[in-house]
Formats: sequence, structure tokens, C-alpha cells
Amino acid sequence: MTDEQFLQWLKSPRAIRMVLIEAQVNVGGSEVTRYIASRPYVTGPAEVPANTVYLPLATGGLAFTEQVSLTGEAGLSGGDIELGNADGKLDSWLGDVWRNRPIKAWSGDPRWPRADFRLVFDGIIADIGSSSREALNLSLRDKLQRLDTPISEAKLGGVSPNKDATLPIPFGECHNVTPLLTNPATLEYGFLGAVESTFEVRTNGKPVPVTINNATGRFTLTINPQANAVTASVQGDVVGGYAPRIAPLVQRIATAYGKAADRFTLADLDLVNLAAFDAAHPQLVGLYVADRTNQAQAIQQLAASVGAQAIMSRTGQLRLVQIALPAAGVPVQIGSEKMRMGSLRVVQRLPVVAAVKIAFDRNYTVQASLTTSIPPAHADLYGKEWLTETAVDEAVRARYRLTDDPPQIETCLKTNEDARAEAARRLAMNKVQRTICEFDGEPEMMMLELGQPVRLRDSRFGLQDGVPGVVVLLSHQWLAGRVTVGVLV
Repeated sequence: MTDEQFLQWLKSPRAIRMVLIEAQVNVGGSEVTRYIASRPYVTGPAEVPANTVYLPLATGGLAFTEQVSLTGEAGLSGGDIELGNADGKLDSWLGDVWRNRPIKAWSGDPRWPRADFRLVFDGIIADIGSSSREALNLSLRDKLQRLDTPISEAKLGGVSPNKDATLPIPFGECHNVTPLLTNPATLEYGFLGAVESTFEVRTNGKPVPVTINNATGRFTLTINPQANAVTASVQGDVVGGYAPRIAPLVQRIATAYGKAADRFTLADLDLVNLAAFDAAHPQLVGLYVADRTNQAQAIQQLAASVGAQAIMSRTGQLRLVQIALPAAGVPVQIGSEKMRMGSLRVVQRLPVVAAVKIAFDRNYTVQASLTTSIPPAHADLYGKEWLTETAVDEAVRARYRLTDDPPQIETCLKTNEDARAEAARRLAMNKVQRTICEFDGEPEMMMLELGQPVRLRDSRFGLQDGVPGVVVLLSHQWLAGRVTVGVLV
């Protein structure tokens, strides 16, 4: 079934809506799949899965809310499926293990063959519960839940004093980091694995001679540092090719780190989206992971450097979406004919800003009051954790009576040029009044995606001539055929 045919069905008053659900669960130590539906449905012998009965247990829910954070924080979307249990026949399901198991849902019509149903959700079960005596509830999360685990827990091992220390990992280019002392006897230091380049090795801020082995991610000092701090700058993780940009690093972290069983595969990535994002955002970045930072947090730190966010599509693929106005792409025209009557409302007015300060090129080892023979200007730089670039609009500052010294926004960006451009971009977007409007959409609005450009038009709220916007919230109710849409304008 084509997208156009599915869209026409969504709009049709003759549509009979139902969902098919396939949920994995551990029952008595064995992994099984439970087949659930909102109406009776049985597949034929030639279908996939063949001769399968979907039990008509779903009585409500399949409500799922997706939202883009406008502050750059990592977050998980969530939802719910309600299962009828008035007779108590499902009580035993509360004793099964549902947590962190995959679940998929398809929307369609009971008159359709199984292959025509459209995948509308691919995520994770957070857990099972019971909201009332008559129901069980499956709590849903998007697949980013799988990345809510430390990037690495690899320890140095051996017998040295640092045997229980986690090996640090540099992604992209990282300035003045503290490497791990891996062999006190030989004065060897290093990282988890191979790196592109280790350079500017220093003790107490002063360059020192070293022997470097980038293939192992290790280097050895040729002089004893005594009690002085050892630091280095490094171009990091090189497996698959050194690529110090946001999209390649996001892909690398999602597919090669964390728990092996929970890592994403290429099928879990929207590769077209990532390629387009990489082409549009070639900024040099760096992130040094020396603790239990989890994958999702690291990915969001990288994406937020350019005002973007990692999200999961409803079909379970990782995407990078930058919130920008006007948003890239051809906008969907949304007028009152695509909203339920009288449903448009203003839900939030965002603060206007007159200045944006971007912090970049992090100094991972702050060393105040260095007493070595390096130039004073260099010593001052090693005493600062961040460099900053600030963009200011004096007219906006005066009009709104705002400060021109805003809190800094910490990023993984490396260069003055990129930080200056990002500060200017954010200022241009936020120095005017921005509003989030919501409306209850007609069924065809269920096909919208987060980050999609739209042009919103209505007789209210200054939208008479239509204004550009970007979708920042979608709350689907697939059984009811309803969707609430949030648009930043």
C-alpha cells in the first residue's frame, strides 16, 4: 500500500480502524511473542506471520506522544496501551517480564491483508501495570531507551593502581584531556582504543617528549613527570574512519558502544536523514568521555551543539532534527480545514532573547596558575574551561529590557567560526516572539513527522496570512484516529 493510499484511508469516513500489536515478553524464562489486536484478526497461511490469531484485547490507548525538546535536553517519548481484563484472565501476565522488550504496532483495516497494515510504532515496553481492576496497561518508550546505558564500562585491568579505572574515550578532537596512566612502570598513558592522533602532550602545561602509538591509543613519556599533571590533546575514535562531525559520531556511539545486546544496527538508523544532516552540519566537534556518561546523553550533547536533537521516528529509526525557522524542506500547508473546529490554541510563549553566548573548545583539564615557562597568554588559556562567542542585538535588548550577558550554552563545537555562526543563528531565531500552538488534527495530520516544516494558517492569533512553523509535538491516538499537533511559529 502506498503512502497516498494509506492517507486516503485515514481520511475516509468508511475506514474501520484497528491496530495489530506484537509484543515480546519473557514467560517462565522463555522469550515469546504475544499477538494482540483491537478487533478479532487472523492471518492466512500465506501471510507473515502465518495462521496467527491476534487476540482482541486492546481496548484503549495506543496513545503515544513524541516531542522535541526546545532546551536540548535528552528525553524519551512515551505512551500506553490498555488491555481489557475485566474477567481477570490476564492477571498472570503481571508475573511475566515485559520490561525492556520490543513492541511493534501496525494500523489498518480488518478487511485488509496483513501486508497492507502500516507500521506506526516500533519501540520498547517500559513495564506492565494495572490502572484499574478491569485493565492492564503496557507503558511504552521509544527505542532511545536502549541507549540509556554507559558508553563503556571497560576497565584497565591488570595489577596497577588504576586497574579498576574506566578507560576514557575521545570522540572527535578533544583539547587538553587527562589520559589514564595505564602502566606506572613505563610511564604509559592512553585511551580505550586506537586514535587518529595524540599531540601536545604536556606536564604541568609544558610540552614534553613522548613516544606515541596511535594504533593502540597509548603514549609513553620519556621523562618522569614527578607529581605534575599529564595532559594531551587527541583526535579520537578512528574505527571506520576518523570523522569528527556530529552525524558520524552519533552513528558510531549508537552502533558500537554500550551493551552489545542493546546496540543499534543500521536498520535502527534513518541513514538518509543522517547523511543529509551531515551534509548540512560539517562542524568540527569533540567529546571526551572519561566517566559513565550514557549513550543517549552523549548523542544529545553532540546534537545540541547545533540546536538539534536525536529522536526516534514512529517506525523506530534514529534521526537528527534541528529546530530552525524557517525549517528546511517544503512546508505542509495547514489551514482550518485540517484542524478540528475550534481546536487551535496557544499553549506557550517562549522567552525572547537579546543575546546568545556559545561555549566551545572545552579545556577538559583546567589548570589555574601554571608556574612553568610557557607564555602567560597560554597559561591563561589553560586556566579557562571554555572559550565563548556572544551574539547581541542591541535594539532587542533595549526594547525588551534584557541582559546582554546571557548564560552560556555549552557545546561540543571546536572553532570560533562555528561557534560565532551558531550564536548568530540562535539569536536570529529567538530574538523575535516565538509561540507554540496546538490543534487537534484531522486524520491526515497523523502522517506528520517531528521537525517537519509547515505553514500554519487560521483566522486567529495573527495567523491570517499563514506563518512558517515547525512540528515540535505529535500525540497520536491510533485507535481513535486522532492526533494533537504542536507547532512552533
